[in-house]
Amino acid sequence: MKTKLHEECAVFGVSLTNNEAVGITYNGLLSLQHRGQEGAGIAVVKDNHIYYHKDIGLVSEVFANKKLNSIPEGKVAIGHARYSTTGDNKKNNTGPFVTEYLTGRIATAHNGNITNAKEFRTQLKEYGLKFNATSDSEVISSLIAYCITKEQNTVSGVIKAVNLLRGAFSLVIASGKNKLIAVRDPNGFRPLCIGQNEMGYAVASESCALDSCGFKFERDISPGEIVVINDGKIMCQGLKVNNTEKNAGLCIFEYVYFARPDSVIDGLSVYDARYNMGEVLAKEYPVDADVVCGVPDSGLDAARGYSQKSGIPLVSGFVKNRYIGRSFIYPTQNQRDSAVKLKLNPLSASIKGKRIVLIDDSIVRGTTSRKIVQSLKNSGAVEVHMRISSPPFCYTCHYGTDIDSEENLIANKMTLEEIRKQIGADSLGYISIEGLKTACKQCVLPFCTSCFTGCIHSIKTKKDDFEKIS
Repeated sequence: MKTKLHEECAVFGVSLTNNEAVGITYNGLLSLQHRGQEGAGIAVVKDNHIYYHKDIGLVSEVFANKKLNSIPEGKVAIGHARYSTTGDNKKNNTGPFVTEYLTGRIATAHNGNITNAKEFRTQLKEYGLKFNATSDSEVISSLIAYCITKEQNTVSGVIKAVNLLRGAFSLVIASGKNKLIAVRDPNGFRPLCIGQNEMGYAVASESCALDSCGFKFERDISPGEIVVINDGKIMCQGLKVNNTEKNAGLCIFEYVYFARPDSVIDGLSVYDARYNMGEVLAKEYPVDADVVCGVPDSGLDAARGYSQKSGIPLVSGFVKNRYIGRSFIYPTQNQRDSAVKLKLNPLSASIKGKRIVLIDDSIVRGTTSRKIVQSLKNSGAVEVHMRISSPPFCYTCHYGTDIDSEENLIANKMTLEEIRKQIGADSLGYISIEGLKTACKQCVLPFCTSCFTGCIHSIKTKKDDFEKIS
């Protein structure tokens, strides 16, 4: 059961005029590590062949011990960092997925969740295709390869395949003919952007990866757009995917938690969005307090906004241990119960004897929030007033945000006052949905907020709605 939300994956790809694609892709994945920590992989095109390496673990772990040097350099490469929402956390479920077909091969990396993947897996098996993984990303790669064979053209095959898909998908595809193809689903659920430098073009889940790798951010890829790059030059852009779903849009939690604050997504700085959330919270839930502090890391920028709007001083409330990895083991129950202090230890010099406004991005089950509030009070805080920069999570997500089952979501079964008592806060306030939209109003896309509202999009998963491959 989850105590935090997670995003499914990160994708990165480059098409260059020189043979440096692998090293740049590795650096791009390092910059996107926050989006997925369970596995990583890189595939490169070299002399019409695709070479790849992938495994479970962090990017630096997967490519340690000269593993990166074992992949030949080339002009086109794609990379993937995975957080699993479909399929077990195994090497076979990590991208990129390399699929061979009659006349060539492709490698595909995917961020999102396909709602009709199960039906395509069944149909493709009937056509004789074999699957080695349980991830929907493998289904996408196989479907694209099948359609390329039918269409006898790479770009036409990609267009045909993605028009059949439902759900969330930002894709980077490398073909054996040195093409790099980027696709964003027609709803724009997941971010995808493109940048350029003197060597060629790069596409990435977030602009921070472009910055880190020396590419100038050009623009976000539009919802439903396909971009084709060859030999470091854009050959085609503006091609459109159909099948927009009702009431869909960019997942608003990209701004609340998922994205790095130095990224810009669809016209809005992530830092500005979080700062604005803090200002809105100060307006919607004012309180008489001595200091404001944020829960690292995604609560820090909202805390700055709350402090600025309210006039209450901002302090550092915690020291974060940045050296505890994913595999840190808590051998006893007592150690597990106090694990939050191993990562976030209250800074008593800032909080002792103070009435605190504590800013965090979300409450999922309430267990972590309760431990954080209690740790502040144990360190001398007189009052803890908790403010949350997202509305209450009441519903699960069908598009790749790993929200716990609804029966485990505290806001699904408790009132605001009951949650406040459960976590031990002196007061509690969640930003309103309209307040969150106001904080993110500079985004050029509409938002998906179904995890807050329960407004479920039209998801084609039933057999009688299923559009078969022709």
